[in-house]
Amino acid sequence: MEIKVQSIKFDADQKLLDFIDKKLGKMSKFYDDIIRMEVDLSLLADHDNKNAKVRVFIPGNELVVERNSDTFENAIVNCAGVLKDLLVSAKEKRNN
Repeated sequence: MEIKVQSIKFDADQKLLDFIDKKLGKMSKFYDDIIRMEVDLSLLADHDNKNAKVRVFIPGNELVVERNSDTFENAIVNCAGVLKDLLVSAKEKRNN
């Protein structure tokens, strides 16, 4: 599974990229046929100014989760939690 990360208007450091790979790499446990994941990281003007948008491409569908937080790590963790539930649901629908 390929994970593409795009940081908009800033450069993500290797520590953040490794964190994203670790957290989102686990998603294949919940859905075997993930084609790829795309992560967009951006800075916002408001208080919780870190935004993470994760798109997961599975056969016949695309799941999108977007979260804001005070850190990119927290935003990714929040996205991963929601994605886990969406992937489990998609897998159940596929198997029925």
